[in-house]
Amino acid sequence: MRSGSIIDDQGKLNNFAIEPQMYVTDQPQFGFNINAERLNGRLAMIGFVSLLALEVFTGHGIIGFFTSL
Repeated sequence: MRSGSIIDDQGKLNNFAIEPQMYVTDQPQFGFNINAERLNGRLAMIGFVSLLALEVFTGHGIIGFFTSL
């Protein structure tokens, strides 16, 4: 039996009850990190405001704008 493992009331090994070891690094990481999430959120806000401005200035939504070109 591994240390930290838990046996439930039916005698089965519950591996999901063991928490993984956490570690923190000061080096920049690629992929999903706080900087990528901030950039994604800011670009989404810029896109949303741009779509609102397009609708205000043209009087059409994004689909109406492209069909009127």
